[in-house]
Amino acid sequence: MVVEYCEHCGFESHYLELVSAVKEEFPDVTIESRSGVTGAFEIEINGQLVFSKLELGGFPFEKDLMEALRRASNGDPVEKITNSRAPCVIL
Repeated sequence: MVVEYCEHCGFESHYLELVSAVKEEFPDVTIESRSGVTGAFEIEINGQLVFSKLELGGFPFEKDLMEALRRASNGDPVEKITNSRAPCVIL
């Protein structure tokens, strides 16, 4: 799994939270991080883009990502995640 995220945007905490959740359920999954463009939080599984914050505007729901990883680990086709949770907004 590869996660490309914008460090400048402060998305490292989202990345670390995601890594912790994934490792808890899938300890053998290798997770690579890459520095991304402004606003990016993109997730690839087996070379396939499965989530894009640039397209959806928010972050992935943990349950959706875990389902995608389950499908990939079973050898099933992985569908692109189309739901996202809104990013935090400070007023």
